[in-house]
Amino acid sequence: MISQNLQELKFRIAEAAQRSGRRPEDVRLLAVTKTVSMDRIREAISSGQRLFGENYVQEAAQKLESLGDLYHETTWHFIGHLQRNKAKLAVQLFDCVETVDNLKLARALDRYAKAAGKRLSVYVQVNVARDLKKSGLSPEELPFFLKEASELSGIDICGLMTMPPWEPEPESLRPWFSTLRELRDEMNAGLGHSPGLRELSMGMSQDFETAIEEGATVVRIGTALFGRRECSIGKRDV
Repeated sequence: MISQNLQELKFRIAEAAQRSGRRPEDVRLLAVTKTVSMDRIREAISSGQRLFGENYVQEAAQKLESLGDLYHETTWHFIGHLQRNKAKLAVQLFDCVETVDNLKLARALDRYAKAAGKRLSVYVQVNVARDLKKSGLSPEELPFFLKEASELSGIDICGLMTMPPWEPEPESLRPWFSTLRELRDEMNAGLGHSPGLRELSMGMSQDFETAIEEGATVVRIGTALFGRRECSIGKRDV
């Protein structure tokens, strides 16, 4: 089932990329493993999936330890809200943190990454919809954040991430996805970052095709790959 779902998703990703004049290989599927069993994660790996995302540091620590050697064959992004007291462990476990939304967290990740002898990839979470229920910097706060964080050599600020409000129709979310893309382009042009903000992490199971059409380079997909979780009923599916 997972293998079939994965192949179908790759086909849909490729079609969405081609519709927007982009190469399918420029869009990566991030498999969201929140509440997903180890058996299903291993099945996804055996089906060729290599990029995964986890929402909770402690749950990830248990899962990644149980993966054994498979851990080193996979890439893991942290995609949940990260508290600073979990930053050290997050640096140890993850290749990328997608949800950096304040300078104190960025500085903590920078400090721990340097101590670990690694350069951690991070995305800046932007609350483009100004949703009070969501974390993230406002678009107005982003330039100052990028200027201050550019001094941190232990982290590579390589992209932006957003999570718009839930809407039943994917088309309703297109303005938020396009806003993030335009904001990325504006930051790259105005601040002269090198090599710049390369990644846009946006779009989930219900709306990833719309996000790809608007420039997503990473789509975070859980339900469409692993099946619906009971806790996701009535909420936005990842």
